[in-house]
Amino acid sequence: MRLNVAASALLLLARSATAGVARPRQDSAARQVFAHYMVGLTSGQSQDQWQKDISEAKASGIDGFALNIGSADSWNDEQLQLAYDTADSAGGFSMFLSFDMAASSWSVDQVVQRVNQHKDAASQLKVGGKPFVSTFEGPDWASNWASVRSQTGDIFLVPDWSSRGADGVGSLLGQIDGAFNWGAWPDANQDTMSDGNDVAYKSVLQGKPYMMGVSPYFYTDLPQYNKNWYSSSDSLWYDRWKQVMDIMPEYIEIITWNDYGESSYINDPVAAQIVSGAETYVNGFPHSAFRFVLPYFISAYKAGNADVAVPSEGAVAWYRTTPATVCGDGGTVWGQGGSAPAAGGTKDVISVIALSDSAKDITVSIGSSSQTVSSSSSVGKAHFYQVPFDGSTGAVTVTMDGKTATGSDISSACPSTGHVNFNAVAIQL
Repeated sequence: MRLNVAASALLLLARSATAGVARPRQDSAARQVFAHYMVGLTSGQSQDQWQKDISEAKASGIDGFALNIGSADSWNDEQLQLAYDTADSAGGFSMFLSFDMAASSWSVDQVVQRVNQHKDAASQLKVGGKPFVSTFEGPDWASNWASVRSQTGDIFLVPDWSSRGADGVGSLLGQIDGAFNWGAWPDANQDTMSDGNDVAYKSVLQGKPYMMGVSPYFYTDLPQYNKNWYSSSDSLWYDRWKQVMDIMPEYIEIITWNDYGESSYINDPVAAQIVSGAETYVNGFPHSAFRFVLPYFISAYKAGNADVAVPSEGAVAWYRTTPATVCGDGGTVWGQGGSAPAAGGTKDVISVIALSDSAKDITVSIGSSSQTVSSSSSVGKAHFYQVPFDGSTGAVTVTMDGKTATGSDISSACPSTGHVNFNAVAIQL
């Protein structure tokens, strides 16, 4: 949700790879799922880390990474080559470039050079024989894409121009091959995510492909970049995948794989890549358990039918580790551009998505207090639950059908920062 240049700048921090022999990825217009990957955080990243990320993404059913890049990062050459080479060797995993045009300025020559550098890689995603290219913002750059097309042998352009809204994107329809909608979180002062914007995009695109943004969570507290808000996420991961089954977009982009500063990550945080200040709300708050439900949801999305096999019965649970009003909020507001306190946008609950052929009761224990509850909503074989804290404190244990997992304590003490941490812990059983 990096919708201003100052906020974006933080995300651009700070080869010895052998391209293996791999069969080129088949050109495809079939439904596919990608994850937004912040190359701007990868200065000095090893091939081992790329291998780990690609392996874990593939195991989750993700088809590839959207490689978000800024124009000024000196490590782009090395890291992009590592990314493509590692994906080539892995096989069955795609890469495409996503030019960050909010955080940096790009010349036509720079964009052409990047596209031409990687367009023939075995792992480069192609549609109709054309390399797939995306952006984060950049509608004012729209007139330059004709030059990029002519100097690269053409591209398949699916940009994110969400700042213009669906109608604004529709007014530029002749210059694009599809569109990506970055809007994956509830607006300010909204508890839940609406799919109205997705419906609007599908309408204005007039049959051109739509790439839908899906995210598990959002919280950022980086005042040095004028970023301090929480977007309601108590049910977001469930709600958004339920909406996917209604919208059925051509593509999905999970936002994000590794943006720690905005708490939208689904990989294991890499300490060196956590922007200064974010460690206070990222360290000790794992999110990789959010990936547990992906093989099922992605399979259902690709099948166009939620009645697909459950790869593995179990659940993911997520929760904050203090009540929302245990102490001050540090100035965090409810939603981007909002002014109301963030506490109004969240409930003191443990949220659970369980995968099973039929809905089952689950038991949630907080310290010595336990509650057994039934699901409140289901989509196919995914069932949603919420259990309130009700003032209880202690370790959180979730149990379903003999499986159990225990996560971090819920505490009634104010965090050491002196204000509430609106990020969540995610656990898997």
